[in-house]
Amino acid sequence: MIRIAVVGEIGSGKSHIAKLFGYPVFNADLEVAEIYKKNKNCFKKLKEDLPKYFSVFPASKIQIINAIENSGTNLKKITKIIHPEIRKRLSIFLKKNKKRKAVVLDIPLLLENKLNHKNDTIVFIQSKKSDIIKKLKKRVNFNFNLYNQFKKIQLPLSYKKKKSNYIIKNNFTNSLVKISVKKILKEII
Repeated sequence: MIRIAVVGEIGSGKSHIAKLFGYPVFNADLEVAEIYKKNKNCFKKLKEDLPKYFSVFPASKIQIINAIENSGTNLKKITKIIHPEIRKRLSIFLKKNKKRKAVVLDIPLLLENKLNHKNDTIVFIQSKKSDIIKKLKKRVNFNFNLYNQFKKIQLPLSYKKKKSNYIIKNNFTNSLVKISVKKILKEII
């Protein structure tokens, strides 16, 4: 099975482009949202480590945002609790799709958490900073402080770009991106 990992800046269009490959996608952001909503065990750990912020199950977006905004160390505590669960879910996803020709990994902290394998095809999504900010500001409840906290725990984009096998320039027009995705698929499959 070919593992296609999509990496890049927050808001660069990774999730949208991951779907364009046409193979099963493991979307870590959706998985994290599901963990907050349904995983009582993770919530219990969050409540133990950060009782000031987590009091009522399920963990709400407000609880999470307040915890992260209040201290950068809180984000590290939260990721230490959530990431082992993400690893489990990724493992289940890979087993479930082991007969597929390819899978797509949309995991923002893939390289940071060493979830990548040596043979992964890494695709870097490159977008103009101004386009990204414009797009992020359109998101409902976009929080610039939260964005900056997440940026701090990510590896430099230059490192991710260097580690990548392919670069897709995303100017947020579908036609150019689709052509790039087709080219990559033609080369690797």
